[in-house]
Amino acid sequence: MELYSDYIVFMDESGDHSLVKVDADFPIFVLTFVIVEKEDYAHGLVPAVKELKFRFWGHDAAILHSHEIRKPRGDFAFLQIKERRDAFLADLNEMMCEAPYTLVAVAIRKDRLTKQYRKPYSPYHLALELGLERVRDYLLRQGQKGRLTWLLAEARGDKEDQDLELEFRRVMDGEGAMGSDVSATPFEMRILSKKANAEGMQLADLVAHPVARHVLKPDQPNQAFDIIEAKLMVNGRGRYEGVGLKVFP
Repeated sequence: MELYSDYIVFMDESGDHSLVKVDADFPIFVLTFVIVEKEDYAHGLVPAVKELKFRFWGHDAAILHSHEIRKPRGDFAFLQIKERRDAFLADLNEMMCEAPYTLVAVAIRKDRLTKQYRKPYSPYHLALELGLERVRDYLLRQGQKGRLTWLLAEARGDKEDQDLELEFRRVMDGEGAMGSDVSATPFEMRILSKKANAEGMQLADLVAHPVARHVLKPDQPNQAFDIIEAKLMVNGRGRYEGVGLKVFP
């Protein structure tokens, strides 16, 4: 029987990874990796998310989605009422602050990438490899060497999912864009539909956009980033720049 690690990792994104036409107002692609100890996930994070949903919907079928919170519709239409929005955001922020997880985020500045490289690699592939490097480092520090860790990603479409799985295999074989070696902490990937309603996937979605906004406009007030900043993976000196938050190039 294979020895599984004590952790599980959830991955999501903000922005698109196309280099054909770079949006001047949002020239960035962010990939987030939410790392959670399984014990904390089962007994801390999952109940916290479910309690939040029961409080505001009366059921746990609603799926937390950053875009629909920012621009309320569907299950989030009630956020158009200021009092209910304020109450929801206060409880959501508290949950995000107290939930037990560590965050690795990779931000690819597409505007810089296209200027610095004649034939740039896909922002998604770069972010995947750079992120897995950092998740590997975190897991090794937690004594998970040689133990299999599952990475759960959100489905985006048949072709995109196939491309992701192919690039994931390349990285695992040391054949990614940067030749990274992540074999010390083997990974396997499973791609899930958003309808799977996985709490960890929703958390990875919620943290992605605030990271993108912070990287693009670091001096602009960003309460959501202020909350998740403390969750970013840090080095021995307590710094997350280049560690829990990697900006490339």
